[in-house]
Order: sequence, then structure tokens, then C-alpha cells
Amino acid sequence: MNPYTLLEKHFGANRTGCEMVYRHSCMVADKALAIAQATGDLALDLPFIEEAALLHDIGVALVHAPKLNCFGNAPYICHGILGREILEAEGLPRHALVCERHIGVGLSVEDIAAQRLPLPSREMAPQLREERIVTLADLFFSKRPGELEREKSLDQVRADLGKFGIHKVAIFEGWLEELLPPQVHE
Repeated sequence: MNPYTLLEKHFGANRTGCEMVYRHSCMVADKALAIAQATGDLALDLPFIEEAALLHDIGVALVHAPKLNCFGNAPYICHGILGREILEAEGLPRHALVCERHIGVGLSVEDIAAQRLPLPSREMAPQLREERIVTLADLFFSKRPGELEREKSLDQVRADLGKFGIHKVAIFEGWLEELLPPQVHE
């Protein structure tokens, strides 16, 4: 399975959108692999982490995000569930769950209801360590043009998450404790 080939397939003629998502996803994959290696956990599935990171935003191909050159019908918040559908159809159920669960630090049924999000009412938070690693890595990178290669600081990530509540920052802090050596997140 070649992640770039899958992205090309689903972005179709939208080469610009595909390239932006791929560049972002490469940054996320590199960060995710660095986090995974820093854990010292030899049981982690590194090839899966890399593939999932490269495919986590495949659903962007179907959303309306003009800044990413994407002109689908779905709102951007739906890119996770759309990615899940795409990757399940491709026979990649584990990767599909990463797509669905990578939004922020995950979405709860309460988040979906309180924000009136156009999403199914179900828990969409990373469950497996590999899923948390990809999701954590994604928090450090934006897909905004001009910012694709810029890694956010810990404080910038905290500020971004804080817009959705202190409980989201607490989840992030818990992941830092779980996945990174103390000197990295202090």
C-alpha cells in the first residue's frame, strides 16, 4: 500500500489540494515517528504509525476548504469521518479509525452535541497508543498555506486547544506525560 498513491486516487485532478495535504501529512508522519521512538516502546507499530499519519487527512479531498483548493460539499469538520469511509472502502480499517479520531484531541458525544457538529453521535477519540501518537503529532502542524512546514510550539498548541475548553488542554498534557520525555514538554 502506497499512501501517496491513495491520496492521488481520492484527490483526483486536484493536484494542488493533494500536494498540500501530502506535505502536511509528511510533517505529521515525521513528528509521529519521532514521538514513537522517544517513547522507547518497542511494541509500537511504526509502519502503521507512518502510514496512518500520511493518510489521516485523506477525507479533506471531499470537503469544502477553498484555502486547500478543495471544493467538495461537506464541511471541513467532516473530513475525519469521510476519511474513515474512504479508508474502510480501501480495506484499511485501522487507518480509517485514525482518520475519524484525529480531530483535535478527539471528539466526544458531548462535544458533538454541544457544538451541534454535523457528525454522528459517537465517541471519536483516539483509543490506541498509535492513534494518540498520530493525533498528537498532527496538533503541531497546520495546513494553512505558508505555514505547512512551521511546527507550533507547545504553548501554541495549548492555546489552540484552550479555545475548546480546559479539558482539551488536560488531555493534551496527559498525552505529553504518556508519550514524551519530561524535558520535551516542560
